[in-house]
Amino acid sequence: MTDAATVRLWPALQFSDTDAMSAWLRAIGFTEHATYRDDGGTVVHAEWLWPAGGGVMWGAVRSDSPLQPAGSGATYLVTDDPDAVFGAAVAAGASVERPMVEQDYGGRGGSVRDPEGNHWSFGSYQPGAEPTS
Repeated sequence: MTDAATVRLWPALQFSDTDAMSAWLRAIGFTEHATYRDDGGTVVHAEWLWPAGGGVMWGAVRSDSPLQPAGSGATYLVTDDPDAVFGAAVAAGASVERPMVEQDYGGRGGSVRDPEGNHWSFGSYQPGAEPTS
């Protein structure tokens, strides 16, 4: 597993329903590292880790936040078993955008929209790896 402290790229998202999205992230395999709430209980910053390395930062939609609106993010998640993660995502409420297929550039992948509309692609292709052809 990659040490989370050495990963240099972390997607950042905003969610309208942070409780529902916490459950969705947990269902597809993320683990909570840290979740910070303000005095009213609003998630102002969360860091959830992907077991194979890296993770996602997120928070609640707030008027003082510079991020894009909820449902406008896109993330590619590398996994050794993209079919399992894809299936878990759909079972937890995601809608299929692109079914799982073998990709021309290598690996297997597909994509979904999470319950808030963010686009998630799951695949075994590792960007930056040595080409296989």
